[in-house]
Amino acid sequence: MIRSMTGFGEASVHIDGAHYFLEVRSLNNKYFKASIRLPDDLQGLEAPLEAILRRTLARGAITVTARCSDSSEAAAHEINHQALSRYIEQLGNVRQLQSGEATFDAGALLHLPGVLQAPTDNQEAHDRARHALSDLLGKALVDLIAMRKTEGEALAQDLMKHHDVIVDRMKIINERSPAVVEEYHQRLRSRVEKMLESAGAPVEPGDLIREVAIYAERSDIAEEVARLSGHMEQFKLLVAGDSDEPMGRTLEFLAQEMLREANTLSSKSSDADLSRCAVEIKGAIDRIKEQVQNAE
Repeated sequence: MIRSMTGFGEASVHIDGAHYFLEVRSLNNKYFKASIRLPDDLQGLEAPLEAILRRTLARGAITVTARCSDSSEAAAHEINHQALSRYIEQLGNVRQLQSGEATFDAGALLHLPGVLQAPTDNQEAHDRARHALSDLLGKALVDLIAMRKTEGEALAQDLMKHHDVIVDRMKIINERSPAVVEEYHQRLRSRVEKMLESAGAPVEPGDLIREVAIYAERSDIAEEVARLSGHMEQFKLLVAGDSDEPMGRTLEFLAQEMLREANTLSSKSSDADLSRCAVEIKGAIDRIKEQVQNAE
């Protein structure tokens, strides 16, 4: 089953007074690229969260954003009494304070560097956050993958539409190709007969056959049609299959090979109908190349 690279998922949970929220977004990218945004005190969780992403997703620019708010008692910062005492001691030396002409706000002292410190023993909170965010990422990825699959179904329908155009034009080419050589034979014979009739010389069948054979060999597209037909069969198996394996890069390579055969076929087409079909095939392949860049 083909999957798009575009998706979104989110999840949240309350645990012991702490609220954890996580969202994950995915956009198109040729390779896997993860950007994880965490609170400063949880930066150490970036590596394990990225490992979860890599196990689940193969391609795309993935952005994970996590937010945490803790209203429990354990979230309270501790006052560094030594630092606060030192600030008060220094303020006591200020003349304005000694004379009573100025005062200071005790609340403002708490914002001075080093006065408020995060709890030193926060391993328990860190472990709780790690488990919570890992679980939330797993839940958000379920929604993201579901969205990728839904968009992948629409993508597969569009790809098959272009596939059907190519197959239809190739059928016309197969039916038309034998007649092209015969029509060239008749046109060549008619022109030669007119030229030699005025000179009173007969037409040599051997020379005519040799010229037709050269033309037939130069314009033979059977090999290109066979290879392109094989590519189209494989393309259909990949797009319509039920495999969960990522196939975006395989489809990109296959589309490139399809275009290579179509270019050769177009260069050998000297008939107007064949040339028109070749141009329409190349147009459909170009649209396939654009669309498969959205596939994981």
